[in-house]
Amino acid sequence: MTSTPFGVAGVALAALVALTACSSPSPTGRATPTGDRSASEDRSRSGGPATSGDQSLDQQLRDAAWKNGVATATRLIEKGADVNAKDETQQSAYLIATSEGHLDLLRLTLANGAKVDDKDSWNGTGLIRAAERGHALVVGELLRAGIAKDHVNRIGYQAIHEAIWLGEDTDAYADTVRVLVAGGVQLDKKSGQEGLTPLEMVRERGYGRVRPVLEKVASGGAPAAADANSALLQAVSAGDADMVALALRAGADLETRDSSDRTALLLAATEDRVDVARLLVAMGADPDARDNRQDTPWLVTGVTGSVAMLEALLPARPDLTLRNRYGGVSVIPASERGHVDYVRRVVQTGIDVNHVNDLGWTALLEAVILGDGGPRHQEIVRILLEAGADAGIADKDGVTALEHARAKGQDAIVRILEAAED
Repeated sequence: MTSTPFGVAGVALAALVALTACSSPSPTGRATPTGDRSASEDRSRSGGPATSGDQSLDQQLRDAAWKNGVATATRLIEKGADVNAKDETQQSAYLIATSEGHLDLLRLTLANGAKVDDKDSWNGTGLIRAAERGHALVVGELLRAGIAKDHVNRIGYQAIHEAIWLGEDTDAYADTVRVLVAGGVQLDKKSGQEGLTPLEMVRERGYGRVRPVLEKVASGGAPAAADANSALLQAVSAGDADMVALALRAGADLETRDSSDRTALLLAATEDRVDVARLLVAMGADPDARDNRQDTPWLVTGVTGSVAMLEALLPARPDLTLRNRYGGVSVIPASERGHVDYVRRVVQTGIDVNHVNDLGWTALLEAVILGDGGPRHQEIVRILLEAGADAGIADKDGVTALEHARAKGQDAIVRILEAAED
């Protein structure tokens, strides 16, 4: 069945949409995606005037929220802007953050007194807004903030209904449904319009990505509470994100550890189970938890070179300064191992490319000393230099990267380093 912008919610909902077509919320009460929206559209949706000179602080804050202007929003809040203040369309900075998927902005509003159960013009919570848009990380953040997870809006939908009926069969929505399941939302209530449970909705839609986790719940596939921790680790190792969700729903400790003292997230990072990691991060897993080898989920990415895992972990705000058992940050083993794409991405995070490990080596030194001098390591040397790596930093014996390259006969890298000196 092909989804329309309104789902297939029936004539009554279509009529309701038609009556409100000129107002700012979408047919389900959510603001439409900002994207490249023009300034006039921003003003129309926020209900405020065009110029900043006569705007209230609250209106300026809503305008900043539409644009995901976290720095601007921070300054306005410091001046007294209210994250809960609404315009005539019942949009607040907090509610805008939920519908638009602006995670950092949401965290800012929550830290500054957001009313987590506040409602929009459709009597919907931020959780419903975020679920409809497939913003799994926002959904997880709201669940952990204690939002009412089973609230029903005025067209009879809970968050889980909107994620399915008004969503799509994509990874983003599969992530969102898993987070809702893991968070313990009600799964047997029928929607107000169609009279369907979430599982019935999935079957009606024919969604293949979203369906398995709901069917596993319905079939009694969730582990017993007493077995939840072991079930969680087994599911992570198997890469079964649906079973991970069920184990968490059954009460598994998010930070439970295996025999090597690895948490579920560290195990997921080690085995590159990216969809599992996205779920665990949304549920609040610690990206800095160490195992018995002093590895963390983030540090492991420098060894595996997984850019997808790096991206999955960044929303958890890992500590990029943590050191592995050799005293190195993640860019160092990545440079040694020739993980070009990883190094290219990680230098954009602000990680210290000149960090010196316990061996006395920077990422640049490791790329030369332990690298093979081939195309991958040549490219890594270029990337590091462009990112501000200091080629003049010598090892404990006073030998620079250039001198090591010459000694190893890495002629191409010698030329790159010599050009950097000019």
